[in-house]
Amino acid sequence: MILKNFLAIGAVLALMSCQNTMNKTEQAAQEATQESSAQNFEISLAQWSIHKQIWDGSIDPMDFASVAKDLGYTGLEYVNHLYVGDMVNYPMKEQGLDAVLAELKRRSDSLGMTNVLIMVDGEGDLALDDETETAQAVENHKKWVDAAAFLGCHAIRVNLFGASDPQAWVANSVRSLKALSSYAAEKNISILVENHGGLSSDAQLLSKVMERVGMDNCGTLVDFGNFCLRRENDERWGAPCVEEYDRYQGIEELMAYAHGVSAKSYAFDAEGNETTMDFPRILNIVRGAGFSGFIGVEFEGPDADPFPGMEATKALIETVLIN
Repeated sequence: MILKNFLAIGAVLALMSCQNTMNKTEQAAQEATQESSAQNFEISLAQWSIHKQIWDGSIDPMDFASVAKDLGYTGLEYVNHLYVGDMVNYPMKEQGLDAVLAELKRRSDSLGMTNVLIMVDGEGDLALDDETETAQAVENHKKWVDAAAFLGCHAIRVNLFGASDPQAWVANSVRSLKALSSYAAEKNISILVENHGGLSSDAQLLSKVMERVGMDNCGTLVDFGNFCLRRENDERWGAPCVEEYDRYQGIEELMAYAHGVSAKSYAFDAEGNETTMDFPRILNIVRGAGFSGFIGVEFEGPDADPFPGMEATKALIETVLIN
């Protein structure tokens, strides 16, 4: 009798152990599924990818939604000066910004596209020492906050150009970002700083700015390609880069504050690999940071036809993060 009871108890304990193991396995699988579903990646098209075609008139910027839709994108990242800059000339331009925005919204809505953000350039430097100039730059950016809110975007992207002294640059940047982010918060819009050359490409400095601003609607738009700290003759653009921040370290540091990701690419080999950087490694940094949302394709290669490069970039993102 004692032996039978011992065996019976042993069987019950074994069954309970098995059930506990199964429960833990099922729980782990469920948590993995929840984590995977929580990181929902979609792909948007950065309008800068086709800026040459917009400048030469072969693509009307008003057709951006239909171009992106036909290529399989679900989100749109607009560039402000592809609608109002001196380099563009298209039929609706003379009707004014309000009319342009209304038509852009009508077209994107009709195609079921998500308006993600507006990249803003040419509205003044936000990190200058002169507070009068930076205050005017903040005012200049406000109309694009309003435009983003009208379109249903979640953010605008800004630049932090200005002072060359790192401490002054941080202080000036914090001052401007707090002012602009306070205005944008009323519109439910985020202000995103891109690593876009100069001190903004120093990820540690930009992280310090983010910490000191300390506002939920102020973050980073992490660009895979813009980590040049200094160019020849201190030129802002065009000249060869002579000092560069470590790309992978920078992306990892800036992802802590990311509200957006710009998958910048330049060149591909015959097998579809980006040749200037380890693209899968970067995408896995993005995933490891817990980021969810739109990842923007921004091809900036020298090719006359950007569409193959855009397609290759999108395919890499899908292979690593989605499929």
